[in-house]
Amino acid sequence: MNHSDHNKERLAEAKRQVKRIKLFYIHLVGYLVVVALVLLNFYIMDKGLHEKAITWVNTTTLVGWTIFIFIHYWTVFKGRFLFKKEWEDRKIKEYLNKNTEEETKMWE
Repeated sequence: MNHSDHNKERLAEAKRQVKRIKLFYIHLVGYLVVVALVLLNFYIMDKGLHEKAITWVNTTTLVGWTIFIFIHYWTVFKGRFLFKKEWEDRKIKEYLNKNTEEETKMWE
């Protein structure tokens, strides 16, 4: 495998990962909208004949979707949590480079 094939393969994998992350965030937004609607439903629900059934459906929807969103998160991010060591190192380098650029621009 030559160098350009390796780069093309890495680019394709990076695009697939970005697409997976994008789909996860779309899934998360949909989940948050549904959670807000279910909570609103709990708030405005009247005491009545079907209260237990509606509560059961809403609760199982929340629990089930929460499990699925966690599984989706785990498959996309491979169990990584939000702030890994590499992320911290990259941000530190960005701020150091930013400060260095600002210092050089200030005296020019």
